Amino acid sequence: FRTFFSQLPDPAIEDQGKDYIRPILNKYAALCVRCPGYGTRTNTVVLIDSEGCVTFTERNMINADVNQWQTSTYEFKLHS
Repeated sequence: FRTFFSQLPDPAIEDQGKDYIRPILNKYAALCVRCPGYGTRTNTVVLIDSEGCVTFTERNMINADVNQWQTSTYEFKLHS
């Protein structure tokens, strides 16, 4: 289990698709998208440390109001 993850990223596959996906990510990837009738309503971050401790944090817009957000955080440990 640990050996598998210690070998990531795999240099042999790390650059696959970069010419295709990079322009898309540069155009559309953003922390927060704001457009009329469309935009980011949820942000999620998942952190996993080397001991298998997970922190899952999610921020949700309340009532489609960009000034009102609710944040929830959950912490747990992965079973091996």
